[in-house]
Amino acid sequence: QVQLVESGGGLVQPGESLRLSCLASGFTISGAAMRWYRQALGKGRELVAASTAAPDNINYTDSMKGRFTISRDNGKNTVFLQMNSLKPEDTAVYYCNAAGVPYWDSGSGRTKLRDVWGQGTLVTVSS
Repeated sequence: QVQLVESGGGLVQPGESLRLSCLASGFTISGAAMRWYRQALGKGRELVAASTAAPDNINYTDSMKGRFTISRDNGKNTVFLQMNSLKPEDTAVYYCNAAGVPYWDSGSGRTKLRDVWGQGTLVTVSS
């Protein structure tokens, strides 16, 4: 089964840190571009960070630079998001996303690509 499972969310105070994990199954992340999104209450999904397949190319949303870091452990098939100096405005559901994951389309009889989304993990930053 192709899926992503996020973990590591929780309640933290402003200024503290969290590390989110995204465990992939059914495919290998080494061949996929990985992204972290977040969605705050009443807002749309916002890109947090992105990491392409090798050769790695990492991009961050400007507001996250210097505080958030995306990384991979290909051996564990896991993507991480290290979040430091958390602020109340970082409160959101954080989603892991894999772009360009191959799957078999029986209708066309060909392999196609699709995005895979995790179900999200809630991060709450509050004093």
